[in-house]
Amino acid sequence: MSATPPGWEGILDAGEEVLWQGRPDGTLSVRLSDAVQGFFGFVFTGFALFWIFLAASSGGFFWVFGLIPLGVGLGMSIGGPLWRAYRLRHTWYTLTTQRAFIATDNPVSGRNLMAYPVTPESPLKLVEANPGSVHFAETTRRNKNGTFTVPVGFERIHDARDVFAQMRAIQKEAK
Repeated sequence: MSATPPGWEGILDAGEEVLWQGRPDGTLSVRLSDAVQGFFGFVFTGFALFWIFLAASSGGFFWVFGLIPLGVGLGMSIGGPLWRAYRLRHTWYTLTTQRAFIATDNPVSGRNLMAYPVTPESPLKLVEANPGSVHFAETTRRNKNGTFTVPVGFERIHDARDVFAQMRAIQKEAK
């Protein structure tokens, strides 16, 4: 049995060993949904700027109230890709002989470590891309239109095929 890696004391179960550790690719990427939201965000930002300039030309401080829609418009237009890149740069992945761990550190929720058991019933999915992803769980989220399912996994990793193969081997050993 190998020694427990530093920092994992009290987290790993007896006999559990670290097989792989990695980080997601945190480069800025734009999806189609970002482009659509960005378009509406830029329209909203343009309207807010127009309103601010008109209000400022009439004198007084009424223009200050346009800063809120300006911030919302800028957030809609560029916030999604920037937040995703920031979130990925503050994420760490670990695969053990029994579980998949996702560690995050962000200013809103602080430091979190989520563990997902890798069992024969785990819904493994390899997403072929550059970089690829390996999904192994699902979570349900709510919005104003109801609930929807979001895949959970190791996102944007360069060795996705190797990690997927290791997870499949864990599943086969558990049968």
